[in-house]
Amino acid sequence: MLRICRLLAVLLLAAPAAGLCAAPGPAASMVRISTTSQQPDYEVPWNPGNVGGGVGAGFVIEGNRIMTNAHVVSNATFITVVKEGDPTPWEARVLYVAHDCDLALLGVYDESFFKGTKPLEFGGIPALESTVSAYGYPIGGDRLSVTRGIVSRIDFLPYSHSEVDSHLAIQIDAAINPGNSGGPVMQDGKVVGVAFQGYSGAVAQNVGYMIPTPVIRRFLEDVKDGSYDRYMDLAATYYPLVNPAAREALGLDGEQEAGVLVGSVFDGGAADGKLQSGDVILSVDGHKVFADGKIDLDDERIEMSEIFERKFKGDEVKLDIIRNGEKQQVTLVLNRPWPFSIQARSYDTRPRFVLVGGLLFQPLNRDFIDTQKNVDTRLRYFFDYYTTDHIYREHPEVVVLSDVLTDQVNTYVTPFKGGIVNRINGKPIRNLQDVASAFEEPGEFHVIELLGEGRPIVLDRSTLKDASARIKDRYGVSSDQNL
Repeated sequence: MLRICRLLAVLLLAAPAAGLCAAPGPAASMVRISTTSQQPDYEVPWNPGNVGGGVGAGFVIEGNRIMTNAHVVSNATFITVVKEGDPTPWEARVLYVAHDCDLALLGVYDESFFKGTKPLEFGGIPALESTVSAYGYPIGGDRLSVTRGIVSRIDFLPYSHSEVDSHLAIQIDAAINPGNSGGPVMQDGKVVGVAFQGYSGAVAQNVGYMIPTPVIRRFLEDVKDGSYDRYMDLAATYYPLVNPAAREALGLDGEQEAGVLVGSVFDGGAADGKLQSGDVILSVDGHKVFADGKIDLDDERIEMSEIFERKFKGDEVKLDIIRNGEKQQVTLVLNRPWPFSIQARSYDTRPRFVLVGGLLFQPLNRDFIDTQKNVDTRLRYFFDYYTTDHIYREHPEVVVLSDVLTDQVNTYVTPFKGGIVNRINGKPIRNLQDVASAFEEPGEFHVIELLGEGRPIVLDRSTLKDASARIKDRYGVSSDQNL
């Protein structure tokens, strides 16, 4: 399993003595980033969370901005930056953050910080077997260091920060040590990548990864309008067609090993109403799709998904397909399909919840499920198959009765803990807002029905006001909801 160490190792070199003069060469662009962060508490969602800290690297780019990894500044409450050759800490802030591709841009409140710094320029994709140099601050050190490595692979790989997204990544043979995330990887005086993740030593030695410039340039282009719209997606599954019998059955004998088979098409996504299960995609924007799902782009054989990745919200993509034995062309307008977000790790946001009569309701997502010690089989199914089995059609959010703060008003409810809320007062629950709205309705009782349970939970509405005040005081609850 790919395990994130969130850095690219570097061998310690001598750095200039501390002072106010500008450091020479790439050092004049380097920034050491220190953060204080507060991690959300999904078990006790009204709590502010534990306070921690970390160190990462960054580098100055044009526009008086600092580029680094998103995971360096995730959940940060206070950020300081120190430039090479100047020990003074300067307070910084996040300008833009892209958790789906692990990149962020920082600004410094006092822009005199940038006096004497040198903005770095971006290059292209380095060739296989070429040499690159990585700069940063390994193991939390405060002296600049650098190492050289060889580019050993260019591939479409998972980005561990979100645990869902996959993008173009470049592998180099560098050691792995904590604390160097966000540093530039350079070749011929230009940035060709940002160090961000790697294997643990138990899996592979001297294997690190950098985010390449196509991903970086897309991020910078996306934020030009003042906001980040995230990566686009086909919103459909597809499968290789390397089986000769399958190709013959689909009438692909004369297609010279081209084409992939469309599986599921997700509601509300770019492919909804344009593609169908069983279609064969032959080309994307004029690029032939090979039977293994790859295309030729930038002199490399890479995943077809890279075409969609380089597009922006609202862009069009033209597909040549075969449907029922006939060739057709379809045009998709790209947008962000929401169902996938439930399985991505979230950052820079507080846990959402509703607490009524000691009953705690929370939406199902990766952060929530990771805190559960014993996950019910039904809950695990809803999480694992949320998109593939189209569960989102009935449940845009899967709302869970996650805990019960015991009180005389709810003494019999504990066995229901971990259940999925289906209806409250006879109305379907499709999201957390529906829960809050249901409990605001008038009536003598509130009737809560859970999936797979033959008996409902019944609360006496007249007792809830006093019970809620009593429970909040007993358990130190600061707020009874965050929607």
